[in-house]
Amino acid sequence: MSALNERKVAIVRTLVESAPDRVIGSLRQALAETADNSALGGVKRLVEVEVFDRNLRNAILQPIAPMCVGGGDDPHRMTFPSRALGLIWRGVRNVEIDAIAVIRDAAEHDTPIHLVIEAQDKITATAAAGLRARETSEFRTAADFADRARPGAAEQLAACLDIAPVVRRATQRLPEWLAHPGGETSAGSRLAYKDAVTIADDAGPRFFEMLAAQMAHPWMVLRVISAVMDKPTESYLADSEMAAFGESLLADIDEALVTIGGLKPESGPAGGRAAAKMAELVVQQVMEIETCIDLQRDHGWGKRVHKQRAGLAAAVEARLKEAEKAAAEALPMHAARNQRVRRQVPRLSDPPEDRLVSHALTLLSFSDELRTTANYGGFSSARNKMVEKVGEYLDHYVDDVVDLVRTDEVEDREIAAAFLGHAAVFNHLVRGEKAGELVRRRAHTALHPEQSHRAED
Repeated sequence: MSALNERKVAIVRTLVESAPDRVIGSLRQALAETADNSALGGVKRLVEVEVFDRNLRNAILQPIAPMCVGGGDDPHRMTFPSRALGLIWRGVRNVEIDAIAVIRDAAEHDTPIHLVIEAQDKITATAAAGLRARETSEFRTAADFADRARPGAAEQLAACLDIAPVVRRATQRLPEWLAHPGGETSAGSRLAYKDAVTIADDAGPRFFEMLAAQMAHPWMVLRVISAVMDKPTESYLADSEMAAFGESLLADIDEALVTIGGLKPESGPAGGRAAAKMAELVVQQVMEIETCIDLQRDHGWGKRVHKQRAGLAAAVEARLKEAEKAAAEALPMHAARNQRVRRQVPRLSDPPEDRLVSHALTLLSFSDELRTTANYGGFSSARNKMVEKVGEYLDHYVDDVVDLVRTDEVEDREIAAAFLGHAAVFNHLVRGEKAGELVRRRAHTALHPEQSHRAED
């Protein structure tokens, strides 16, 4: 197959340059095994060049790169259109050729780090000036994209670029600030904040927004805010220009509580585990607020956090009660035909109902995923009670089914095997892998006694 002609290569280059980062990453993986001399060899080279260029771009424009996502119109966080980042990069690439070369070739030439930093700062300053001047098509279009997403966003983006040198230095120390708050780390964060507001009086919120964008969990920026403001009281922070950070996190928690409370049994095991992970996140976020801010329990944010804790516990406990009921419905019992037997026995006349089994798996998976969170979340007692009750039910159920199989009192051994299989999975989710494996071994011994005898011989 012949290589692409120049016209087609130009079309592909345009498509590659305008594609989102995730698409370029996927395309690179898809073309990884492509031979250089094949028809797609040229496309592979284009993609590799684009990946290198974007990595360089993201390194140089690191302070703003993670803020340029989607349409740039997130109502809760400071964001800018992703397309603006690419246009800004094209703008500075045409102007700061030498500075970019210094950074690009730094490793090969063993360039001193202070020269690399100077080049980075020069490029971001050029980007800020270009956005404000709007003289070239790249900067003008980038500014227009930003302003269409949110009025005044182009100036906000330029202002972020103004403090990019401060944020770049702070980002390098973020892991230390987050892992070891207090002492010298607090002093470092205060100095960085002071440097930012020295550049612009209103730079404080932008400084924290830019740091938050660099974090895997943006809400953890509260640790830096707390260090800078020396663990502020709730009333002081709520009345300051930093109030949006606390309000945003509290709103995220409220939204998560609605999701957890709305967990449906038909969501499946993956849905159950996702809801439990969300509960774990809520616990972490509540603890973060309580640690970083001096709260008053009887009013304001403190009262709201207290209600959120109670709401989480109520939502989780409701799901745990549903789990107990769902397990019993998936492994049904009924009154024995023998009038002398007063207790109920397993109903093995019909196969397990997939819908009921799925419901039980969803809710038991939810409970299983809560193991490490329950104690900190305040619902360990409710979970322990559920585990105890479901465990007892499973013990009686498995004992009875195994006895019925051994005495040949089941109409269909395959149906009995199916129920025992589900019971093993439930036991695994409730008590752990060994408990589930024990049920499987007992079921196998009862259903295949001839194999067990041969094994003993």
